[in-house]
Amino acid sequence: MGITDGNKKVMDRQVFAMDQVIFREGKHGSAAFVVQEGKVEIFKTINGDEEVVLGTIEEGGLFGELALVDNQPRMASARATERTVLIAISRQTFEKKMSSSDRFILSLIHISEPTRPRLIS
Repeated sequence: MGITDGNKKVMDRQVFAMDQVIFREGKHGSAAFVVQEGKVEIFKTINGDEEVVLGTIEEGGLFGELALVDNQPRMASARATERTVLIAISRQTFEKKMSSSDRFILSLIHISEPTRPRLIS
């Protein structure tokens, strides 16, 4: 399933079963996600096996975008807590949208993460 802009596919819909991991902490991120249906739990693993839940993302919520902003490995893991449908936003689509965004908005992103590399010059 995909979302198109004319004939070009710009986003994918992905379906995850309950308890299915969407991405893992420490891995490279190539997409951000919007929850279309269901819920996603964001968690960190501590001491190799203890999981600490950082939050829950519900319908309409965005997650995973930080890996696209700072180009660093994922800071936490994500898993579906029920059957979940996500819209995946690729790095290419994200960067294209960011490059055409208002410079004020881009500045706010960079102020909030001053030690991270800039997307624009």
